[in-house]
Amino acid sequence: MSVSVPLRLRPLEIGDLLDETFRMYRRHFLLFAGISAILAIPSAASSGFSWFAAFGSIFSTAGAPTSDTTYIESQLAQVAVLLLNLLLAPFTYGAVIYAACESALGRRVSAGAIFMAILRRYLPLMGFLLLIGLMAVMFCLIPLWIWIWVNWIAVVPMMFVENIGLGAAMSRSWRLLTGRWWRTFLIIFLIWVLTVVVRWALVAFAVVPLAALSFFFSSYILLAISGAVTVVVDALVNPIFQIAIVLVYFDLRVRREALDLFQMAHRLASPAS
Repeated sequence: MSVSVPLRLRPLEIGDLLDETFRMYRRHFLLFAGISAILAIPSAASSGFSWFAAFGSIFSTAGAPTSDTTYIESQLAQVAVLLLNLLLAPFTYGAVIYAACESALGRRVSAGAIFMAILRRYLPLMGFLLLIGLMAVMFCLIPLWIWIWVNWIAVVPMMFVENIGLGAAMSRSWRLLTGRWWRTFLIIFLIWVLTVVVRWALVAFAVVPLAALSFFFSSYILLAISGAVTVVVDALVNPIFQIAIVLVYFDLRVRREALDLFQMAHRLASPAS
């Protein structure tokens, strides 16, 4: 369990937002990284198995072809892991966001509370993620998808902080982004670039030493390990982006709704109550 000091609400410039993101991640690193890494285990297994299955047939000898039964079993196993990843998607995306929201509000954060919070909102979270995924597949114009997704960037934090449903959160997020779309897009884009750079650096640091194991393991086993390591690295980097989304949400409310003034008034009134 972790206790946090409430986020000091104020208009956040890009530098302030980055600084606050990493400060919050450092403060709750074991919680954020631990939850993200645990939820990434099925993805790591799926990635490793996919690499193993794909390159196993390439590196196998012609004298030992893969049987139809083995091939079908491998395909079924991959489908099962992919379905598991889909079922865990609300936890994978929402767990760190919920923890960051609670931390920003100065509330106690625990693994059990995170699990129950996601479970209570499981269907709305799943519906939102499926909608975003379907739009990414169906829309021919990626800029259109990006425009809609940015307008919905505050949906999940709103569901947790304001305790509202999916439809209300989508509508409210759209209104909150009115006149702030380009600034929000720029912040999200910079955070995404930062996470990509950090990811590449960690992957290179983790995967390059695997070359020394080439004397002991076959090539496709090393590829499977590399794929799984990449997923684990992603799990450690993803909280940066998710925490930033929460801070963007609070920043939007400060700029449009003067949420910082409400916080200040509450603090002034607390000693007298």
